[in-house]
Amino acid sequence: MKMTVKSGDNVLVIAGKDKGKTGKVSAVYADSNKVLVENVNIVSKHQKPKSQQDKGGIFKRPAPIEASNVLVVCPVCGKATRVAHTEIDGKKVRSCKKCGASLDKEFVKQTKKEAKKAMKASDLKGANLKAVSSEEKKSTKKKAEEKVEVATEEKKTTSTAKKSTAAKSTTTKSTAAKSTAKTATTKTTAKSTKSEGSEEKKTTKKSTTAKKETK
Repeated sequence: MKMTVKSGDNVLVIAGKDKGKTGKVSAVYADSNKVLVENVNIVSKHQKPKSQQDKGGIFKRPAPIEASNVLVVCPVCGKATRVAHTEIDGKKVRSCKKCGASLDKEFVKQTKKEAKKAMKASDLKGANLKAVSSEEKKSTKKKAEEKVEVATEEKKTTSTAKKSTAAKSTTTKSTAAKSTAKTATTKTTAKSTKSEGSEEKKTTKKSTTAKKETK
């Protein structure tokens, strides 16, 4: 079985208890589709002394892991990537799917310049996308500010309208009070005129009775 990971590659563990660790591949087992990575999947091994000079004990050493649990780290872009295959000088070479650089040390120099150009182009695209996103953010902020200003103006107009209606109501109340006061004063004047007329009538009656008695 052909392996896409070779000894000497720097790999990133993407599954298992050591997920996220990086290390160098020290051995490849194609029959079992496993790889041995330095400082990954450390196990304790009990070893007996084979001779009087040897020392037995418990030793810690890395154990093989599945090759599908690792990704090759590109030496040019430094990102973990799946392995692609390209032809260089009529030879099938492993290459990075993200930058296009060769993963084989023999052809790294030939593909390094092209990979750097591709990385620069991708960085420029990312910068353009960032600029566009920043412009969109600015436009959204302006729209939000305009909405807030419109809302504040509407609140101000509503408050002024409420104040004007309250002032009108107070003026109507004052006019009503004035009208009631006027009606009350007219009533009092009418009563006073009636009382004066009744008193005049009484005095006239008294005077006529006095005249009759004198006669």
